[in-house]
Amino acid sequence: MRRRIQGLHDADQSAAVEIPDGLFLVRVDRAQYRWHGQKPYYLLRFTVLEPRLLAARPITGRVYCTQKALWKLTWFLRDFGYDTELLGRDEIEEKSLVGLRGVVKISHTVVNGTSLLNLDGFAPAGQWEELSVNTSASAGRSEVA
Repeated sequence: MRRRIQGLHDADQSAAVEIPDGLFLVRVDRAQYRWHGQKPYYLLRFTVLEPRLLAARPITGRVYCTQKALWKLTWFLRDFGYDTELLGRDEIEEKSLVGLRGVVKISHTVVNGTSLLNLDGFAPAGQWEELSVNTSASAGRSEVA
């Protein structure tokens, strides 16, 4: 039996357009805790708000919840403006994460032939203007050199 699914081939082409490494102002669209025996993590889906050229593109990444990685989870929560009262009680409510805004620095790594997205750093949304100007200025200098 054959089935025709309109737009199927277009989906593959749009997936090929990858978000480049760099800084992005984003909004959290979804957060899901994923239990894994050795490395539990939060799967986070962001939507790019800035730069405008990449606006509305999704970014999906992991923030691990292992004892060694809790510093990074706390960094993300603090910089994205998560409820300090809940954080003080060591509680994460997934619904409270949706809609939070902040700056994320991403990079890509290839492991065993698979491209993985790394969430390298975070900053409050209020620092976007300063960070984006500094990033643009340093990129311009490296092009001249």
